[in-house]
Amino acid sequence: MKACLKSGMLDHFLSQLNAAERCALKYDWQIWARDDQLPPMATDQGEPWTTWLILGGRGAGKTRAGSEWVRAMALGQPPIARAPARRIALVGQSLHDVQTVMVEGESGLLAVHAPAERPEFIPSRRLLTWPNGSVAQLFSAEEPDSLRGPQFHAAWCDELAKWRYPDKVWDMLQFALRLGEQPRQVITTTPRAVPILKRIMADPATVISRSKTADNKHNLAPAFLQTIVGKYQGTRLGRQELDGELVEDHANALWKRQTIEHYRLQEAPPLTRIVVAVDPPVTSHGRSDECGIIVAGLAAGDNGAPRAIVLADRSVRAAAPLGWAHAAVAAYHTYEADALVAEVNQGGDLVASVIHQVDRNIPVRSVRATRGKWVRAEPVSALYEQGRVSHLGRLDTLEDQMCALGPDGRAHGRSPDRVDALVWAITELLLQGGSGVRIRQF
Repeated sequence: MKACLKSGMLDHFLSQLNAAERCALKYDWQIWARDDQLPPMATDQGEPWTTWLILGGRGAGKTRAGSEWVRAMALGQPPIARAPARRIALVGQSLHDVQTVMVEGESGLLAVHAPAERPEFIPSRRLLTWPNGSVAQLFSAEEPDSLRGPQFHAAWCDELAKWRYPDKVWDMLQFALRLGEQPRQVITTTPRAVPILKRIMADPATVISRSKTADNKHNLAPAFLQTIVGKYQGTRLGRQELDGELVEDHANALWKRQTIEHYRLQEAPPLTRIVVAVDPPVTSHGRSDECGIIVAGLAAGDNGAPRAIVLADRSVRAAAPLGWAHAAVAAYHTYEADALVAEVNQGGDLVASVIHQVDRNIPVRSVRATRGKWVRAEPVSALYEQGRVSHLGRLDTLEDQMCALGPDGRAHGRSPDRVDALVWAITELLLQGGSGVRIRQF
């Protein structure tokens, strides 16, 4: 088959087959899969594996590999399975993700089955049922206790590195994998340096496959490859999101991914004050540093102490001052902010003047740095450690810069513009800012 593809004879080969043979060929994953999309036979020690961890970049084909493995397990297809796995768990970041990606997605379970073997999806019962009697249940990683009670032969966990309660959900799943001679599970995820993932990787019963976005380029839109891959290739974020590397924290960085992850929120509480912080670039041309623009709000903490919620990263790279000024003003209005905080070390009064050219009614609070970036960031990082700062959703580029900031005040060899803006926002809200009375819910 691969020889036909390379020689351009595929159409001729297919024309020699009848309809049943073409259908069988289309759904024979052993023929079409890359090596990294097929499970290893054993661990490095030659022992049977319990967990198959697939680490891959965005669009690398992880979901297809997970779907095909579940299909083979449910149908009892060798060499992956000797007999059908009658009860299977499907666990994703949320029920919506399980349904739209793992079940109904373009590479999901419904898509990879031939019509005669395709399971029936019953959303109201969170079930997939196969014609041979195998059943898969849908679970959300937001509900660890939902895995108490059920038992399974196999499980598929998608995007584990993004789960809100990874340890609890993973532990409950391990107790539930207790049917058959050898319960097994597959994990498909873009890697992040979270403790649960490193613990699974260190388990002798884990086998690991790795893939890059580029490995699946023939199935990806050219525009995606040109814009996204071209933009992030070679960066720290690109190594993680495109190349599937587990990018560790810098040893001397002020922030740790584990801390940020622990206090992350999916919904914002009522906010009493919102600010937009701006760290303007020194120069104005196409190769200028980014203009850091961070939106953050003030909320009441669990113990009564105020805490900050980082709402958005609106940073931009603009060739002219009016470019970043428009972006900052847009963020101010979108989030109904109370003030715009701008560092004026490089531009002085010109910074506020540029912002007021876009909107003269915006209150601009000018701040001036008298200490180095590392020193200014230290008290803010301490607030993170105390659980007094949370990120709303994922802010990957900002977090990547935070976890790379070194004692020299640089991240990846460049000025940490997003972190600078973050530090000004949190300083304004928690270290020297005032309080307001308008309560807003986002």
